Order: sequence, then C-alpha cells, then structure tokens
Amino acid sequence: MTYDSSDTKFNPNNNPTHFIVLDAIGRGIKDIDRIAKTTRLPRDEVELIVNDLSSQRLIVKEEKKRKFFGGKKVEAKVTETGLRMLNSKKQELEEQAQQLRQWQSNGNTTQLQSYMNSNRSWIPFMLFSGIMDVIFFTSMFSILGMTMNPMESQMAAESSAGGGGADDAATGSETGGEDSSQIGGEADTSGDFGGFDAGGFGDF
Repeated sequence: MTYDSSDTKFNPNNNPTHFIVLDAIGRGIKDIDRIAKTTRLPRDEVELIVNDLSSQRLIVKEEKKRKFFGGKKVEAKVTETGLRMLNSKKQELEEQAQQLRQWQSNGNTTQLQSYMNSNRSWIPFMLFSGIMDVIFFTSMFSILGMTMNPMESQMAAESSAGGGGADDAATGSETGGEDSSQIGGEADTSGDFGGFDAGGFGDF
C-alpha cells in the first residue's frame, strides 16, 4: 500500500508498510538510508513513514553527529508502545499464517483465495518479518495460480537469500544496532502511554 502523506491520523491496520518500517527499526536499523535499503521501500516514502511513526509516538527520532565526514543525521528508535503494537500485529498475523497452512494442507483453495483477496497487502510484511517463509508463499501462489507483484517478489528474494533485514540488524547500523530482544528494555518510554490497548489500534 502506498503511503498517503495527507493521512494525518493513519490507521496502522491499513498500513502494512508502516509495520515493515517499524519492524526494521525494532531490529536496530536506525537511519533512513539503511531502513530504505533493508526494506526496499523508496527513501522518500520511508522518511514520511518515519515522521508519521514519530508523530504517533511509536518511535523517537534523535539527531546524531556522524562519526566520519561531520554533519548530523537522524536516527530512529522504537518506543515501548511501538514495540507492543508491533508484537501484537505479529502475533495476529502468525495465527493467520497457521490457518493458511492448515487450509493449504486440506486443499481448501476457496478459503486461501478469500484470504488473499482481503489481506494480500500484508504478505510483504509477513515475508519481511519471517512470519511466512518463502517456500510456503511460493507454493500457495502456485496453487492459486497467482503472480507476485514487485514488492512480493522483492521480499521473497530477501527471504530466500536469508533475510536481508535480519542480516542488517545483526551487523548493526554504522552507529551500532540492537537486536529485537534488547529493544523492550531499552525502548524510550517518554510520554503517556498508559492507556494503550494492544488489542486495537483505532485511536492511532
């Protein structure tokens, strides 16, 4: 789904690309250039999404001095609220992926097709986050006689290559990265998030 900068109050459930960017940041990929490289999203779109996530207090942005060449750059870090939202969405999609596997095993192409008609925009995020593996993905598309769109092809290629996003997070950004297991303890908790409900995102 293409990000629309006119949406000042976005609904995360309708914006898979927001979760792709949020997941990349949660892995410790901090600056916009590296996020764009890892997610294969256009840099200007990533910048708009980062600003949007920041305005919703799902991430915080910090200006850092460059180690080399001087100057400053903006780095992003997931907040506690952002991490809870990300994990909640992943859990929801993992349950759906299990259902998809069951339908495929049972040969229930009608249910598979119905799911794809309603939820196909989430497939790239499921591939990027590792919720859906590329073997199952390609098998499902083959059964349904579907053709991958460009973003699905990119994410499938990354997944089959071992996961570009995970590799980038493991090596860290040039300022040092954290893995997702560390984020919960280090996430910025500034602001009032006491009323956050991980089960529903209607207020965002």
